[in-house]
Amino acid sequence: MFSHMSSAKLQETLEAYHSLNEAEWSVAKKSRDASVWRKPSEEFRGFLYKTEGIVAETPQRIMDFIRPGALRMDWDSMITSLEILQTPEQGCCVLKYTTGGQLWNIISPREFVDFSYTTGYQRGLLSCGVSVEHYEQRTGFIRGFNHPCGWFCVPAPDSELSVLTGYIQTDLRGMLPQTAVDTAMASGLVNFYSDLRRALKA
Repeated sequence: MFSHMSSAKLQETLEAYHSLNEAEWSVAKKSRDASVWRKPSEEFRGFLYKTEGIVAETPQRIMDFIRPGALRMDWDSMITSLEILQTPEQGCCVLKYTTGGQLWNIISPREFVDFSYTTGYQRGLLSCGVSVEHYEQRTGFIRGFNHPCGWFCVPAPDSELSVLTGYIQTDLRGMLPQTAVDTAMASGLVNFYSDLRRALKA
């Protein structure tokens, strides 16, 4: 029913993104909460986005809010439904989730089916994912596809803060102007940090 790259290969891919030269990125959006950069993806005809911000919490608690599950549904304003389909092993799951329309519904609601994997990384955690094949599709949604994506969360040096860095490359599919995709992705990633901080303080 499902096919996906191995957990080890997915982690290796994300770590390769994490080591990319800073000069390869161009600024997509900056705010008080987070910065977003982009570069052409090697996986599809879109962009790989990098986002980074400081969060006043431990990596473990931050990842508890980011990894798939009920907590994520409570605070992430983009996600409209989330269902765990399989838990093949500890730290892994296959999930189906939907996102709402964006930019006055220029980008209509999307559905994704992803394999997610969470593991330790440099005194912190890495939660990564990639879309998998799944033939049942919800009516009224376009099936998007996530190429290898993930979140690194590690303690900031000599402080009680954490550095949260994300790498996102989502093919929304459908007939969309690239400018609309860029605006939605950059704004959505900045809002992700604002939403997460509010949830952690609640």
